[in-house]
Amino acid sequence: MNIIRVGVDIAKSVFHVHGVDRHDQAQWQGKYSRNKWLDALSQKVPAGAEIGMEACASSHHWARELQKRGYQVRLIAAQFVKP
Repeated sequence: MNIIRVGVDIAKSVFHVHGVDRHDQAQWQGKYSRNKWLDALSQKVPAGAEIGMEACASSHHWARELQKRGYQVRLIAAQFVKP
């Protein structure tokens, strides 16, 4: 399992995570609480992977936390995010 890209859906208390490999095949999906999702992500996804999330008030905080752990973060404007 070599995850290169992860999409994160940020909510108030539960975060949904979806990781794909270089062939865009789903390799990992999960639903984690606010205080456990970073640890789960660190265990499953190698540093240097690209993390995408919708730009909102809390996403900037989480982007800084992910960048400290060695990930590349892409914030996506809300009008371009699809369910």
